[in-house]
Amino acid sequence: MTLPPLSQKFVSHFGEMGSRWGFNRTVGQIYALLFLTPEPLNADAIGDLLGFSRSNVSIGLKELQSWRLVKMTHQSGDRREYFSTLGDVWDIFKAVAAERHRREVEPTGTVLRELLLDAPANEQEAYAQKRIESMHDLVEQVNKLFSELQGLSPETLATLMSVGLKVQKAVALKDKVLMKKNKKDLSAAV
Repeated sequence: MTLPPLSQKFVSHFGEMGSRWGFNRTVGQIYALLFLTPEPLNADAIGDLLGFSRSNVSIGLKELQSWRLVKMTHQSGDRREYFSTLGDVWDIFKAVAAERHRREVEPTGTVLRELLLDAPANEQEAYAQKRIESMHDLVEQVNKLFSELQGLSPETLATLMSVGLKVQKAVALKDKVLMKKNKKDLSAAV
C-alpha cells in the first residue's frame, strides 16, 4: 500500500519540520501518517506505509507516547497495539504545548528560582542575579498564562486568538497615528 501524493507531501514535510519542533524525522513522519489516517494503525502497517523498520517505528511510537500525542488501542481478536492521534487540532496543540512547557519551561523556572536563593558574593553576581530575576519574572508570567490557556476550550482559544489579532492591529494603528502626530508637532515647532 502506498500513500497518495498529497499525503506523501504532508508526511515528508512533517519529517523535515520534526527536528525544528523537537522530534526527529522518523517521529515527525509517523505522526503525520497517523494524523492523516482515519483508522488507527499498528506498527507493521506504519512501517510498510513509510518504509521504516519495525524497530524505528517502535522507537518513534514510544517518543510520540511520551509526548502524549498518540492514543493506543486494541482491536478485538488482535494482540497488536493500534495507534491514532488526538482528534482535534486544538487538543494536539495543547498537548504539544504542555509537553514543551514540562520539558523546557519548568526546568528553567526551577533553575532560576534556585539561583535567586543564593546571596550574591560581589557586584558582578548582584548584577547577574538582577538579570536572572527579570528572566524569572517573565517565566512566572508565562507559567500563569500557560495555565490559564490550558484550561480553555478550543472554541475559546480560537476566539481569544482572533480578538488578540484585532487588538494588535488596533494598537499598531494607534501607534502609527501618534507617530504621524508627533512628527507633525515636531515640524510645527521647528
